[in-house]
Amino acid sequence: MGKTTRHEPATHQKARRLGEARRWLLARPYTAQELADALEVHLRTAQRYIAELEALPLDDRCRPPRYRLLTSEDLGPVEALVTHSALRMLYHHTPGHNALYLEALLKLARRMPEPAQSVAIRSAEDLKRRLSHRLDEGDALGKVAEAWFRQQVLEFYYHKPGGSGQARRNELEVYFIEISRLNLGVYVIGYERGYHKALRTYKLNRMSRIRPIGEEGAYTIPADFDPRQYLSNAWGVVGGSGGEPVQVRLRFKKEAAYRLREGGYPDMELLDLPEGGLEARFTVGTDSHNFPLELLSWVQSWGPRVEVLEPENLRRRWLEEARQVAAMCDKI
Repeated sequence: MGKTTRHEPATHQKARRLGEARRWLLARPYTAQELADALEVHLRTAQRYIAELEALPLDDRCRPPRYRLLTSEDLGPVEALVTHSALRMLYHHTPGHNALYLEALLKLARRMPEPAQSVAIRSAEDLKRRLSHRLDEGDALGKVAEAWFRQQVLEFYYHKPGGSGQARRNELEVYFIEISRLNLGVYVIGYERGYHKALRTYKLNRMSRIRPIGEEGAYTIPADFDPRQYLSNAWGVVGGSGGEPVQVRLRFKKEAAYRLREGGYPDMELLDLPEGGLEARFTVGTDSHNFPLELLSWVQSWGPRVEVLEPENLRRRWLEEARQVAAMCDKI
């Protein structure tokens, strides 16, 4: 199979061999030696073909690694668009430079048809350059993922917002990893079995000295834990681990109403008001002080086009901070 015909030009020979290597690697994963045997070439030649074809290792932990090629041929237009959308989200939220994370992005990118594939690959390569100084959080993500998929207990130290106080050691059974739609931050949800002994949510970039501990399969995620239900009242990620959910009523002016009608927000009841305005009613989760903290910045982003009607503690905070901003402007 790897033999050549007499007088075959070297460029034609290489192209034919690469084509054969591609067909083998699309069929199933091969080690470099297995590919060399199949093509009847030297091991070093097979390794060069693997590099030129950008074949991917099936599992980095296996030695010797088996390589394969991914193809976009099985993706229809809608499937390709869904993959593209996921890749763009991953591109924007990438927490740091982690070789395995970037390789995962490239694996997805190589399954895309053109022209999306080229942009996705360049985006992944751009991330490698852009995030090369942010090593810790990228490594942390890999350790959290390892603990989740292997169901190992995760040990880490947690720093409260603002950096005040000493970091506290935690032992977490990881149940879920969520990406906040508000800040695209990574959050880890699970049962903290050390200090709190309760379901908790932790922001990845506040976690340090992260490492999986103990044996694989050390815990089982409860059958009745449903992350969709747990986060059902969350505006971002504060849901079941905070205080009691509260009912929210907001009054929007006409110039903002059309954006609410376009959707893209959690379930809301929208009531038409005179002169084209809207009243939005919905339920949202709160923090440990029963305050809808995640909602506050979103409300403030509407400026004078929204008025908080209830809950009362949100209305007071919204008015107080608006007055503070006005006072600052008066001093300028």
